[in-house]
Amino acid sequence: MFLTQLNPDQQESAIAALGSESFDVLVIGGGVNGVGAALDAASRGLKVALIESQDIAAGTSSRSSKLIHGGLRYLEQYDFRLVREALHERELLVSTLCPHLVKPVGFLFPLTEKFKERTYVGAGLALYDALRGFQRTLPWHKHLSQKQINEIAPSLRPDIIMGAIKYFDAQVDDARHTLSVARTAARHGAIIATRVSAESLIRNGKRVVGVKAKDLASGQTIAIKATVTVMCAGIWSDELHTKFDLKAGYNVTMSKGVHIVLPGSAIKSDAGIILKTPVSVLFIIPWADKWIVGTTDTPYTGDRAQPFASREDVQYILDQANRVLTPQLKIEEIIGVYAGLRPLVANNKSSVTTKLSREHTVDRPAPGFVSIAGGKYTTYRIMGKDVIDLAVNELRKITPESVTEKLPLIGADGYFALMQQIEAISSESGLDTDTTTHLLNRYGSMISEILVLIKETPALAKKLTADLPYITAEIYYAASHEGARTVDDVISRRTRIAFEAPNHGVDLADSIAQIIAPVLGWSAKEYKASVAAYESLVDRELASVNELLNESEKVNS
Repeated sequence: MFLTQLNPDQQESAIAALGSESFDVLVIGGGVNGVGAALDAASRGLKVALIESQDIAAGTSSRSSKLIHGGLRYLEQYDFRLVREALHERELLVSTLCPHLVKPVGFLFPLTEKFKERTYVGAGLALYDALRGFQRTLPWHKHLSQKQINEIAPSLRPDIIMGAIKYFDAQVDDARHTLSVARTAARHGAIIATRVSAESLIRNGKRVVGVKAKDLASGQTIAIKATVTVMCAGIWSDELHTKFDLKAGYNVTMSKGVHIVLPGSAIKSDAGIILKTPVSVLFIIPWADKWIVGTTDTPYTGDRAQPFASREDVQYILDQANRVLTPQLKIEEIIGVYAGLRPLVANNKSSVTTKLSREHTVDRPAPGFVSIAGGKYTTYRIMGKDVIDLAVNELRKITPESVTEKLPLIGADGYFALMQQIEAISSESGLDTDTTTHLLNRYGSMISEILVLIKETPALAKKLTADLPYITAEIYYAASHEGARTVDDVISRRTRIAFEAPNHGVDLADSIAQIIAPVLGWSAKEYKASVAAYESLVDRELASVNELLNESEKVNS
């Protein structure tokens, strides 16, 4: 029906539409909840626009643990309904909605005691499996002996680990998934515009009838007319409520979650590992040929735009992992570090406008304005449905129910059949089978658009660098189809080079800029500025790790 490409031409037409058309729903925020709400509304046949002040998934939605899971810790809180709901969403994503991006991953729950702990944890995991209902895309849990653990995970200390239980959840490239939701919304008619900041509300008496926004590229002010405005601002919620002079029914506090990235050689295991810590849980997650280890859960009151890992954050992760690993993880092995902020919601007791729905809150602080905050990545679709269910009350017309439970994201259609045709695709395209598999697991059936680029310009088939799986066509495609407008967009979110490559991929920034500059129509000045901006960002992010390394050297000298 509509095109899914996000590129300079699309951005230009989106800006024009924002200022000249009227919308049923205007969504503020391009994280997973915002794009989820936009997709929910657009797929109901509503006229929808979405504005995001930075890039799609620029904040929390690109800095998660990259897991789609039911939340084992909620079982201990007896929140069975939340677990069941999250497991239902996990099954949908793995099997139907997004199978090219959401993949099963096995985890070991190590046991340090032979009988009592095994009974207790086993009962919990049996309940975890049972709460899925009749949908059984992922295998059931199974008990493993100490001998089996020694074979599967040699890095688990044999002196304290008496066995384990293996269970399954799923993992996802969060930024790519969020982008796919946004492009699916565009396919169903949503107008998507990034680098557009909501500055103030337009009111007709007490009713909100739109937003005055600023195009950050041109400086132009845009008056966007909308019957209902839906704010999905996450950690920015309190700031925007104040900016808009709204008395919200909830407040958002921030919790910082830090992860470190290690080479595959650092840990010998054929499965991920989950550890219970004094304050939460720690995940050791396989990520291609690397490991992601995290996370922390600490109060945060600093700069929302630039949450960086501290020396204490990194040391905590190492200390917790090293309780059960041998050989011990070393600071010097760390390839990358990233930090994200969780929006934790607290309802105001006196508010009559809010509705706490499981872990998230929907609110209507003014006629024509609704918002949502909280929740977890796995249940983004439910959150989008809930906030649009509230928003459509403002439209005063009959609106269809949500259909997103039956709506696969772009790339999902035909994915399983294409996976059976890897050799044929490779033969026809000239790509090796590993590259073809890599592309299918990032783009699904949208691989056809990548292959068209390669056919037109064969040089785009070459690897960006020998140490990473990405090909040059993916970098070009990031700008021509996926809305990337800076070097940071490509390195940090369209790919995951920011934490997969040494030095956060700074050495690749210039070559990436060369590839996307013609698509974006950059001048030499703009080219250099985008590279310099990414280098500056990395300098700040590396400061905490360098501090930790320096302290380690002092201790060891």
